[in-house]
Amino acid sequence: MIHYQICQIFSDFLPRVLWRSPPRTLAFCSFPEILPPATTMSPLVSALFGPLCGVLVVSCVFLLRLISNRSRLPLPPGPKKLPLVGNLFDMPAEEEWETYQKWSRDFDSDIIHLNVAGKSIIILSSLEATNDLMVQRSAIYSDRPRFPMVNELMGWEFSLGFMKYGRRWRAERKIFNTAFSVGASSQFQPMELASTHGMLRRILKSPDSCMLEQIDQMTGGLIMSIAYGIDVLPTNDPYIKLARESMEGLALGGVPGKYLVDAIPALKYIPAWLPGAGFKREALEWRKVTQQSVVLPFEEAKRKIATGKAPTSFVSNALSMEWPEHDPDYSEDSIRDTAGTIFNAGSHTTVSVLGTFMLAMLRHPEIQKKAQMEIDLVVGRDRLPTLEDKPALQYITALVKELLRWKPVVPLSPHFVAVEDEYRGYRIPAGSIVLGNTWAILNDEALYPAPLKFHPERFLSAGQRDGKNPDPEWAFGYGRRACPGKFMALDNLWITVASLLAVFDISKAVGEDGNVIEPTYKYCTGLVCMPLPFKSSIRPRSKRSAELVEATAL
Repeated sequence: MIHYQICQIFSDFLPRVLWRSPPRTLAFCSFPEILPPATTMSPLVSALFGPLCGVLVVSCVFLLRLISNRSRLPLPPGPKKLPLVGNLFDMPAEEEWETYQKWSRDFDSDIIHLNVAGKSIIILSSLEATNDLMVQRSAIYSDRPRFPMVNELMGWEFSLGFMKYGRRWRAERKIFNTAFSVGASSQFQPMELASTHGMLRRILKSPDSCMLEQIDQMTGGLIMSIAYGIDVLPTNDPYIKLARESMEGLALGGVPGKYLVDAIPALKYIPAWLPGAGFKREALEWRKVTQQSVVLPFEEAKRKIATGKAPTSFVSNALSMEWPEHDPDYSEDSIRDTAGTIFNAGSHTTVSVLGTFMLAMLRHPEIQKKAQMEIDLVVGRDRLPTLEDKPALQYITALVKELLRWKPVVPLSPHFVAVEDEYRGYRIPAGSIVLGNTWAILNDEALYPAPLKFHPERFLSAGQRDGKNPDPEWAFGYGRRACPGKFMALDNLWITVASLLAVFDISKAVGEDGNVIEPTYKYCTGLVCMPLPFKSSIRPRSKRSAELVEATAL
């Protein structure tokens, strides 16, 4: 139909393009309306116009065939789909990334297709596939899924991590980068050191306290100080409690494919009191906490700034900067939401990695001793490590990298592609959720030999020969959606790990009956993986170690 109409327009110039001329009634405009009579054309135009029109027709026909052929391309392999519901009943309830990796092996493909009640899900389980699509084709793979459960019901639409790719996202990312780019993040190093020293003192005072709570207090206090310039209470701080509860809700509600409302958004309109609408009641409770965690600390920061006595913070700096005038994307609300992203996301992920550090030291005391020997050799035992020691403490750096690889905090990275695409002869349907299986990549034997083994040596120079054991940078995401706060996070992880090992011995707890209490080494399953509570014993390495910790208060 379309090529008939094109041919009608140029019938005087292209009588041989098609077998016959179409009926005149198919024309959508007549030739005299778009061109002057042929007798008025210059010889050059007359000579070139026919071939150009031929190229136009051939190009249109080629484009139509390309679109038609692409729509006939096969989908990637995947589990057998049932009518209407597709793979709805195949979706795993926990540790989804392991099931996805198994499917990848079963179908001998690093790209798998699922259909959940009509929603297309593409799972990428190799570094090559995620790099090809999420990095090399980031122009179309940088969006986020709609996620009605998280964004529309739970109220996370403020967050950079869940925001749709577009002008508002770019504006808030720019605001974020003013403080957390690789160069700017160094301004927070003194605060990171002070926060770490505060945790060391609390541990020295209460060595039998829950380490996850100690870590949570440290990271929450640091983020509050950096984002808002607010000092938190030594224990039971209400702001830290809000962030913890908000992230707990996100960890449960943000798993792709867990809630049917993500596949059938119309379900968000059903009344919360109906049987089967428990997800709406859960979302309502989580929404209240999330909104408070964004609004309350921001209002407190503004109150302190108004008094003229507020310390420097992300909020104080951002509010004082000159942004484009009359642009709604650069507003006080944008600064509030960006600070909320820092507060909610920053602390929880760090707690997870440092919890993994504790479990790794309990399981591998020999690695702990090796790390302590390096610190003693480089730093000595008469001072605490600083970030200036980082270049010389290569084993500590390798240990931190292995923590990120061994138990990735965010095992699945959800992206969204709005347009149809083709990859390796497979069709990627428009509107697909595309999951980067970070856990599978960081446990790929081809990249990381013996991946289940905690082995920091793999990230020393000898272990990274022949392309093996690349730095686990994808633990922070992919392409334009990579975590913008990773530079500060790496500094914080490094100084905390180095400081703990410098002054404390970490071992398994002993019960009242004298028996060793074995940790479970289990994690909660969700968008963010967090170690379940465990017991440990942490004691000063020496009298001198205790003195160094106490001296940090002076």
